[in-house]
Formats: sequence, structure tokens, C-alpha cells
Amino acid sequence: MHRLLAPTFTLAVLAALACAVPAPAAAADGITRGTVYKDGPDNRYLLGGDWLFRLDDGQGTTQRFQRQTASAGWAKTTVPNAWNAGDNSVASMTGTVGWYRKDFRLPDRRSRMDWLVRFESVNYRAQVWLNGRPIGRNTGAYLPWDLRLPRSVLKRQGTNRLVVRVDNRRLRTDFPPSGLTGAGDPAGGWWNYGGLLREVYLQRVDRVDITSLVVRPELPCATCAASVLARVVIRNYGDSATSVRVAGSFGGRAINLGSRRVGARDFKSFQARIRVPNPRLWSPASPYLYAARFTVRAGDRRVLGYRLKSGIRSIEVAGGKLTLNGRAVNLRGVGLHEDDPQRGFAIDSARREQIAAQAKELGGAVIRAHYPLHPEMHELADRLGLLVWSEIPVYSIKTQYLKRETVRKLAARELESNILANQNHPSVMLWSIGNELSARPGPVQSFYINRAVRQAKALDPSRPVALAVAGYPSAGCRPQYAALDVIGINEYFGWYPGPNGQIADRDALPDYLESVRACYPDKAIFVSEFGAEANRDGPIEEKGTFQYQQDFVNYHLAVHGSKPWLSGSFYWALQEFRVRPNWEGGNPRPNPPVHEKGLLRFDGSKKPAWFDVQRLFAATPQLAGH
Repeated sequence: MHRLLAPTFTLAVLAALACAVPAPAAAADGITRGTVYKDGPDNRYLLGGDWLFRLDDGQGTTQRFQRQTASAGWAKTTVPNAWNAGDNSVASMTGTVGWYRKDFRLPDRRSRMDWLVRFESVNYRAQVWLNGRPIGRNTGAYLPWDLRLPRSVLKRQGTNRLVVRVDNRRLRTDFPPSGLTGAGDPAGGWWNYGGLLREVYLQRVDRVDITSLVVRPELPCATCAASVLARVVIRNYGDSATSVRVAGSFGGRAINLGSRRVGARDFKSFQARIRVPNPRLWSPASPYLYAARFTVRAGDRRVLGYRLKSGIRSIEVAGGKLTLNGRAVNLRGVGLHEDDPQRGFAIDSARREQIAAQAKELGGAVIRAHYPLHPEMHELADRLGLLVWSEIPVYSIKTQYLKRETVRKLAARELESNILANQNHPSVMLWSIGNELSARPGPVQSFYINRAVRQAKALDPSRPVALAVAGYPSAGCRPQYAALDVIGINEYFGWYPGPNGQIADRDALPDYLESVRACYPDKAIFVSEFGAEANRDGPIEEKGTFQYQQDFVNYHLAVHGSKPWLSGSFYWALQEFRVRPNWEGGNPRPNPPVHEKGLLRFDGSKKPAWFDVQRLFAATPQLAGH
């Protein structure tokens, strides 16, 4: 039996965090070869250094900010950037329009090169211009997207000007949606930070490029040989056909994906499979990673390299429990939001390393957010042994909007983008298709669930598919959840009253969980959220006190531990974060807009309940037999 320990800082954690490769020196305009994270192709350049920014006074488009050459009215900034970080006003939460501008020269000016610009996350609607010409737009946050820089517009020898208009005013059909609370405040689930929230890259294309790359280990049993599927999709950006060869290696074993002729502006898939006898398996107890490398040649020229780290493990649902490498788990972990008192959502590598280290120090084996995490956070999870409940932000969408085809199509695009971006990470344990939709689903949600599960399985048949739901006894058994592998229950018994007071009494929790199990005996069940606000000392029976929070976590984790069929539970959340103006979260003495259920204060200091959770996590056999 293996128990996850909770050291203050282990040497292994420090060593894993210290293995980042230092970035090379940047050019005068801030362009640096490489990416903040490690996995991926070698043809990207960080578009760093100074950017210019200005808020829109309502006349940005008519005044043609996208064509301006003067710097008057523009202020220097850096990217990533959340323009409203630290502004806790209603106007900040409601959103506005901001403009970003970046002047740059191409780091490689050879005429045969094509160029893309890649945005890791923009919140929420973006329009992009190059040298005054519109080149594309995107809707949605938390996931990467790219645009080709047109040859007819791009300056190979001179200075190029990239301009991005960002509109973070949310609609009721967005992810998460806008709307108003009962008090008339803007809603949204978490703070609506506007801006270029993650990095921006230039991507060089030498005739052909990789549009997707999958390394999928398959493990029939814990003592079996593994099979590793490698699939690479190549796009030819040229005007004539070319012969392309793709070769690679996995853990030092060669993978020959072969040669194919790829037509002009066409796509071709290359695929191969190798056998790995006696594999070293990845798990939170032993997060072993294999190095995978690929090379693409067009004709007689090497045009692209690609590297990543992979882990061999299996994750399935069997007998109503989640299994890792063939053994049932009973995981403990935390939810989190990427938020910082000064930078807002636009956190840096040091902050991500801190979050991952804190989750390990607590003794957690799994983390969850309401949206896809930064690529570097996934790499940290791979190296440190943190499983990831990977969720798209289809959060609290009203049925009247979910029934719209445009909304479902956008949700399907979010799911596809998340899987394509993150499926190579061994830390990703499942795909979650949403959170807290209607607790009494009807035909609309049933249609969404069925389509989303089929889509996820088609893209990645190696992982379960989940949905997190509000835990209300009145919901009863829902046949609409039949297609799901995993159900997450957000339970706040004894904290929120719930509709008609049905979850006000915490003593109703044990029976409620048993009723959930009776409804879904063949599905893996998680407690995907539970938590209580705390910001002061006081009586144990007074909501909002540190003492109440301590009692709350001890009671709930004891109940969770008494259910041997449970696959795990998440405390919500690791650290405090901003939610919305006038947030009270069930606390009679709140501190809006901060969500204070965190075990860590916003400044990173530990609340008393941290030590209770740490002790109880360490005492739980999360990975029995691993």
C-alpha cells in the first residue's frame, strides 16, 4: 500500500522544478527562439519584449487604432497581460475593449519561409491586423489558436506591426457566461480578466509544418508490454507537391513513420506503432517520463524538429471505480484558478511552479480547474506526478442557450482544441465536458452530453469522459448521464442551503452519496468540489471562521473516506482567487471579490485548515498497490 506523503518541500520536487532550460538572449524587439514550455516544435519564437496597449474609448475602430503609427495614447506593457488586474470594480468585471500593438522584424527573412502567429490564450474575442490589414479573428479563451501571416502583407526586410483588438465583454452564451446575480452584479464564475493572458509566438514554416502530433501509449495490463501509437499530420503550405519523410524515437527506440508525397496546400497523416517491453509506468507515486523526438524532412532538407515527454500508463473505469495501471484509486486533490494579486490571470512560470509545488506539499495527487491549464502547468504535472481533471469552461450554461446550435458548436470546438492541445500529457486523467449545467437535465443537455462523449472518444479513446454536477438530492437518478464514464459531484452540504434548504444539514451527506452510488453503480464517482469560506478566528459554529473551516474539512473528508467506492475528492480550492464584485460565498462577513474557501490566503500564507487537509490526505491510501 502506498500513501502519498506531504513533505514541506522534497528534494525531488525541487529538482523537477529546477530543470527548466534557460531562454536564449532576446533580439532587440524581444523575439526569443523557443517557448516558455518545453514540449512542441522547434520553429517557434516568443514574441516578448515591449508591447503597446491602450483601452478603447468607444472610438477605436472608427479612429483606426489598427493603422496608427504614432505612440501617443499608447502605454508600454508586456505580454502576457491582464489589463484589469487589481481593478475590483463592477466595470472591470463587466469588461471592455483593449488594443495591443507589437512591432517586430522577422528572425528569419528567407523568402521560402511562411509565418504564423500563435496566441496561447486571449480573453475573449480577438481581431488581428498585420500592417493595417485584417488577417483573422477568434472567440474563446484558455486554448491556443493561430493565424497565417499573409505573404502579400508580411514585410520580410522591414518592421511589421501586429495589432490585436480584444473584447472581454461576455455574453450569456459564452464560456463562462455573463449575466447578473440576484444582487444585480455581473456573474461569470471567476474574475473576467481581459487581455492577451498567455504568451504570443511567431511560428516559422519551411514549406511544411506539423498541424497535430499524437503520442499515445496503450497498456493492456500493468505487467504487459506497451504499444505506442505515433501519428503526425503534415500540412504543405507550398504551391507545389513535395516528398515528406517523418522519423522519430520514443525512449531511444526508433519510429519510422515513412515517406509520403503531400500535395500543394494539402494535409497528409503519417502513422506508426512500436512495442515497448517491460515499460516503466507513470503514476503520481513514480512519474517516469519517456523522451519522444520527431524530425520532418521535405525533399532533402530537414525542416522541423519536435520533442515531448510521454508517460506509459492506463486510465479506465472498471467496476464503478477509476483505475490507474489496472488498480483502483482513491485520489485526493484540489481545485485551482490561475490568479495572482498583482498580475491577475497573467501569471508567470514562477507562479505556476509555486502552485504545483503547493499541491504536492499538501499531499494531493490530482488538480482540477474549470478551464484548460497553461501548457507549462501540464508539464509540471507530468514531472511531479499530479493527475489533471481537464475541463472545458462550459460552466453553468442555461438550457435556453445550450439548445442553440451555435453554442453547442463552440463547445465542441473547445473540447476538440483541448484534446488536441493536451492529449500527449500523461497527467491528464480524463476529459470533462462541463460543470454545473442544469441539475435536472432534459433532452437538450442529454443531446449535448451524448455528442460530446462521442466526440471525445473519437479523438482520444484512451481516457474516460466526465461531467461535474451540482450535488442536490432532489435531482434523483438522471438517465441523461448514461454515456458518461465519470460523474463529479460538487457537494457543499452544511455550507450552502441549496434549493429549499436541501443541503443545509451536513448530516444528510452520507446518505446522499449512497444514493448517488445507487443511481450510477457502474460509473466512477468523484466529489469534484467541497469547501467552506474562512477569513477570521471565531467560534467553530460560525460560518466564515478558520475554526468552522477546520471542522468542515475534517467532517467531509471523513465521510468521503468512509465510501470505499468513491474514486476521489477535491477540496475547492487550493488558494483564494477573485470571483466577482460583492461575492459573499455563504460567508456572513465576506471580503469581496475574493473567494475565501482557499486553504491558502491570496498572499500564499496557510490557513489552519491547510494542516488538517494535509494530514488527512497523507493518511489516505490514494494509490493502493502502486
